[in-house]
Formats: sequence, C-alpha cells, structure tokens
Amino acid sequence: MEYSISGDARLVLDLALTVRHDGSGGVTDDLADVMGLATWVKAHADDVPTTVGPAVDEAALASVRDLRAAVRALLARAVGPGEPSPADAARLLPVPEALARLNDAAALAPTVPVLTWGPGADPVVHHRPATGEDPLTAALARAALAFLAGPERQRLRACHAPRCVRYFLKEHPRQEWCKPSCGNRARVARHHDRHRKASA
Repeated sequence: MEYSISGDARLVLDLALTVRHDGSGGVTDDLADVMGLATWVKAHADDVPTTVGPAVDEAALASVRDLRAAVRALLARAVGPGEPSPADAARLLPVPEALARLNDAAALAPTVPVLTWGPGADPVVHHRPATGEDPLTAALARAALAFLAGPERQRLRACHAPRCVRYFLKEHPRQEWCKPSCGNRARVARHHDRHRKASA
C-alpha cells in the first residue's frame, strides 16, 4: 500500500529539510543567508504566496528560520515516543514556545476564502492572502498547522540512519528510512557492528 503526501506536508517537510547532513559528518543549513532563502522560495514558487515576490530580505530570513526552529521542535514531538532527528536532539525549543511561534507566524497575514469551481469538478474553497506583513512565513506556518493537525502526522518519522538528520513521511508501511541510501548505510553499520561484537 502506497501513501500519498499532501502539498502542506511536502512544504513543511521541505522547510524542515533545509537542515541536512553535509556529507562530512556535520549539518548544513540551506537557509544560512538571504540567497539561500531566495533559492528555496524560487524552488517552491507554486507553494508559497505570489505576493512574496522579491521581498526576501534579512527580516524574512530571520522570520522563516524562527518558524523552522518551531516546526522542527514540533516534528520532534510528533515522532515521539521515538527519538527526534539528531540535528535537533540537543537544541529543541520547548513545546509551548514552539507552539506560540507557529501560531504567531500563522497570524502574520490574513486570508480570504476564494471559491473555485471548474467544469466537471466539485467546488473548492481556497484561502488566499489578503494583505499582511509576512505572507511567506504565514503561508509556511499555516501549512505546518494543517500538517500537524492532520492525519499525515501519524506517518512522520525521524530517519536514524548514520549521519542522517531528516524527517520523513512513511510512503509505504515497511519504510524505515528517508531514502534508500540511508537504508544502505544503516545495514552496513549494523553489519560492521555485528562483526565487531563477534570478534571482541
């Protein structure tokens, strides 16, 4: 059985995955500077408000990074009682602070309901930004709210392959790692561990 992944879940995971393993045993941050955020926003142009435009600056970067810290803390709570990502384990925000940041960010831009009704389709209500100070952060926060309050949260896992710091949604019932290369690293590590114990 294969699971689908909603747009909100994909956007939230993509935001969380801007913190990732650097390939050398450390962690890298794709949102380390304004250029990194601008690149990320451009790659997610279909998922973030069109009102964001070129207004990606230091204030937007700080706002999105603060939101990401809250999201990663709440993802760590959502995978409990399992362990959070190793990138977060030592520096998680307290849950009340993470919730306050998320809710405050979601309120940064008001929305209005807009009805669309295409030929041969059911009517659908979308919420679009009306006006606001920070539509990017608000849109990301609202996606996080929808994901964390929805049923997909039950499929959220932290990948515990060696050197991986990612969160992922199980796409099928037997999935244990975020991607096949992590599964390979985990199997190799277990193999070496068994041989080390056997020879000791």
